[in-house]
Amino acid sequence: MVFQFIADYLKHRITAKSRHGTHSPFVYKLTDEVIYDFSTKKVYDDIEAQRKKLLHDDKLITVTDLGAGSHLNKNRTKKISQIAKNALKTPRLAQLIYRLAANQELNNIIELGTCLGITTAYLSKAQPAADVLTIEGCPATAAVAHQNFTALDLENVELQVGNFNDLLPKAISDAEKLDFVYIDGNHTKEATLNYFNWCLPKIHENSLLIFDDIYWSAGMKEAWSEIKNHPQVALTIDLFWIGLVYFKKGQAKEHFKIKF
Repeated sequence: MVFQFIADYLKHRITAKSRHGTHSPFVYKLTDEVIYDFSTKKVYDDIEAQRKKLLHDDKLITVTDLGAGSHLNKNRTKKISQIAKNALKTPRLAQLIYRLAANQELNNIIELGTCLGITTAYLSKAQPAADVLTIEGCPATAAVAHQNFTALDLENVELQVGNFNDLLPKAISDAEKLDFVYIDGNHTKEATLNYFNWCLPKIHENSLLIFDDIYWSAGMKEAWSEIKNHPQVALTIDLFWIGLVYFKKGQAKEHFKIKF
């Protein structure tokens, strides 16, 4: 599986384009001003300081894994530092998600898969006036995430703990519409397609769905392909680590691979 992942990554690097290889004004602008904005931002500092604390926290917690599991560690008892090292999004990727969230006007954000809450913190800081709902299946990691939210003074985050199949449909039902949904949950084809299809009734022209780990497995690659080809999807951007899904009306259906 690891060898296939590396092969997929190398193929992506060869076939993906930079902003200069895109003929879509929307994608060029997004790539130039958001995806490739690697400038330092003050908002990053506090969150990364919190990450650093997690990377040095050797307390043991018992992990409840309701999803597809980890390629790296199957043990149920793990150090917080180990989870922080292996499961958290890298600063580069978490900060990209921050910029994507900050790039448009949002009233609500849903994150599926809180982990230790670092990406949640980036989403919260990107849109302080938006309601951020984050859902986590593991009570122990959720408890650590809650401590991080308190330490970072995040006041617009609601953390729900439980089975994604129970909590996500209710969250979608309760929402008037979905502005921004980040799916970093159960990495199986069936679950990923379920999450996508559950969201569809509440998406609108400016909605953005982000799917994590689209090359994680053969099943995830199949799920990503089906999502791309769905008739309601207008435009996708494959950044290898994540996939962006847009629903803009009047937009000719296009799929882009961008180097990141």
